Amino acid sequence: MFPIAEHFEYEYRGCDIVYGRGCAARLSEYLDGHGLERTLLVCGSNVGANDDLMEPIRDGLGDRLVGVFDRTTGEKRAETVFDAIDSMRETDADVLVGVGGGSSLDVARQTSVIASDGRSLTDLREEARDGSVATPESNTQRRPVIVIPTTFAGADVSDSGSITIFSADDSPTNQPIRVSGSEMPIADFADPSLFETTPPTALGGSAMNGFDKGIETLYARDANPVSDGVGIHGLRLLSDALPQVAGEGGNSDVSQMDRAVVGSLLVQIDRKVSIVHAFGHGFARRYPVQQGAIHAIVVPHVLRYLFAEVDASRALMATALGIDTSAGTDAEVGESVIDAIVTMRDAFDVPTRLRDLSATREEDLPAIAEFIVDDPPMARTPTGLDPSAEDIESVLREAW
Repeated sequence: MFPIAEHFEYEYRGCDIVYGRGCAARLSEYLDGHGLERTLLVCGSNVGANDDLMEPIRDGLGDRLVGVFDRTTGEKRAETVFDAIDSMRETDADVLVGVGGGSSLDVARQTSVIASDGRSLTDLREEARDGSVATPESNTQRRPVIVIPTTFAGADVSDSGSITIFSADDSPTNQPIRVSGSEMPIADFADPSLFETTPPTALGGSAMNGFDKGIETLYARDANPVSDGVGIHGLRLLSDALPQVAGEGGNSDVSQMDRAVVGSLLVQIDRKVSIVHAFGHGFARRYPVQQGAIHAIVVPHVLRYLFAEVDASRALMATALGIDTSAGTDAEVGESVIDAIVTMRDAFDVPTRLRDLSATREEDLPAIAEFIVDDPPMARTPTGLDPSAEDIESVLREAW
């Protein structure tokens, strides 16, 4: 078992990563060091009502906590962001702290972005009637954002996150219209004890989203020895720990949660998302679906397609997953990788077929395939691979 540090700090692209059990107690000290005095917490209603989670954060902030906005949802609607902006202004908050899963962290970031953008919700909707919305420009007057993740989606060490102006049903293009500005958090407080307050079912739903960041970083077209190193080590930790802490029933071994949280941080550093994430985005352009569920379903089918066409760094994946590559053909190594990932996935309470998702329709698969081939992460497919919409549709039908 690889050892990990009990506490560490690391600066990554302007974000201070603060890791360790109980590190939330240092929030007030951190804010003081940055001249920040008035904090608005941004989270969902379940997180806001979870005293085991919120109490350490409230204690860590002390009198710097001036309000809690607990109305984020997985839909990440523009109305929610503008409500959060109202709360930010009413409390005169000078820093936003997003707590919870990827949706809450994204809403916190985009609240900062949109508040400084100058366009009202009416303005954004009027602009969206032409089918798109201009990206908000960088603005030095933005409120800084701190994130406190409690799931493994891997949305914390990131500057992205979009909000929905029009859903597919309301959109003039029959696809969701979103806007996204870039805003890197100034700090990520990764406290394993706070992850332990999240139900295992919720952790399982996010697990494959985070795990696949490590898988894709290894086979991405622009992979390099640095990204390989953090990807491999992150996957080693996650493949051992995730089934223990996010599987059905969970595990009380605190060392496994520590390893899972460190692994989730590592696979985000120099991450290079590719075709699996494009599949998730393709479904998000048609349905309100959780990305982790799509990833859980499609990853074995995507890998089988990749391994049939190109090498896709299967030996690196095997090394990360503890698979012996000294015996067996390339094809056998690829199948061993897929088997290991399926075994891990099946430990979680997640769907395994696209037809299991209530919103999905088989007749939409050709359109979704077209969305996928045009998605930006497809630029990182492995060298030598140039998927067509027909290729993607075949993978989708295998996953159906």
